[in-house]
Amino acid sequence: MTLAAPTFTAGMVLSLSLIMAIGPQNAHVLRMGLQRQHLVLTVAVCALADIFLIGLGVLGLAQLGGLPDKLQGALVGAGVLFLGVYGWQAFQRFRQSAPVLSVAVEGASAAAHTAGATAALGAVSRRQAVLSALAFSWLNPHAWLDTAVLIGTASLAYGQGSTVFGLGAAAGSLVWFSLLGVAAFWLGRRLNSLHVWRALDGLVALMMWGTAVALLASLF
Repeated sequence: MTLAAPTFTAGMVLSLSLIMAIGPQNAHVLRMGLQRQHLVLTVAVCALADIFLIGLGVLGLAQLGGLPDKLQGALVGAGVLFLGVYGWQAFQRFRQSAPVLSVAVEGASAAAHTAGATAALGAVSRRQAVLSALAFSWLNPHAWLDTAVLIGTASLAYGQGSTVFGLGAAAGSLVWFSLLGVAAFWLGRRLNSLHVWRALDGLVALMMWGTAVALLASLF
């Protein structure tokens, strides 16, 4: 029990340090918060998806020495395709949202302005929210490398305490996504405007394409 707390904390710190960088998964949570659609569901799915990968890494992949080269290549290819398509969709929203929405909300109050913006962006069903969160979690090769491979490999250093290390990493993921969800909800109440959505879409498009190019370059 003496080593349990430091081991748990080490797993949590490593998990937080890997997940806190703004990437596709975090950007998706922020967007759902700004759009105010299925935020709690999105946070829950992202956290559980990460916990699954952490468990896979600590209990399985670490013992095998990491992902096979062919599987890693397939994940990278799927990630490049997914990020490229989603980046294009974000870029289209960046180009089209302002003029379309400005006509829809011209002369409306601030409340109607926000409602019109949300409607124009399109309602997302619960099924779509779950599938989107899973796609951002499991079609992102960085998520596999960070959670399954890096955390799984690091857990080997703790021997019989690797399970405690993995629980700490899982707790770190749960804490991060909970805090991110609260931040997204807070921002959604205060920054829920067309300009914020448009800026976020532009940033997301650049981020997705930049990540896709980096992943593609890693294949060569």
